[in-house]
Amino acid sequence: MSERKATIASRVGLHARPASIFAAAVGELAIEVTIALETDPAEDAMDASSILSLMSLGAANGDVVVLRAEGDGADEALESLVKILETDLDAE
Repeated sequence: MSERKATIASRVGLHARPASIFAAAVGELAIEVTIALETDPAEDAMDASSILSLMSLGAANGDVVVLRAEGDGADEALESLVKILETDLDAE
């Protein structure tokens, strides 16, 4: 299982537009990706391709989240997803 941490850079946190962009990127992958707040137990991780899950996560600007995935290409996939989360998508 691969795991990466990312700090939410979007000013509104992982909500609405940033959540939509991130969920779409996860949905294009051939592997399952989960997301959880760094302070939450791993078993509370949510489906990272679900906009509703992402919005209910409540990740605000500056919060650290943990992404987990397993399978071929998991490391590379998580690296690309971290870049999305660590970009202020509200500024674009």
